[in-house]
Amino acid sequence: MRFDHERLDVYRAALGFVVLSSRLVHDLPTGYGYLVDQLRRAALSITLNTAEGAGEFAPVEKARFYRMAKRSATECAAVLDVMRELSVGDLAAIEDGLDRLAKIVSMHVKLCKSLEKS
Repeated sequence: MRFDHERLDVYRAALGFVVLSSRLVHDLPTGYGYLVDQLRRAALSITLNTAEGAGEFAPVEKARFYRMAKRSATECAAVLDVMRELSVGDLAAIEDGLDRLAKIVSMHVKLCKSLEKS
């Protein structure tokens, strides 16, 4: 592995969510571009902020990036909630996405708490 972030389970989970979210929005009907854009940006933000946090040396800075990634994950969950309420997208994939996001949020919380102790 070349980079610190590649060692993190949460990074790999975030990458998997990017793939899932891309598949989810691919078949959305016309008129839902606002959901497509928001989900794509927030999903990518989880991955990028996780990688940035892993690349930091200072625990305070690492935690700040992990908190931003966690917030992006909750933003993605809200977009999936909207999709579910509007009955757009594959419901099973939406539920899978929500389950993945819950794990991603949990992993980021654990990372932040472990940094607070150091």
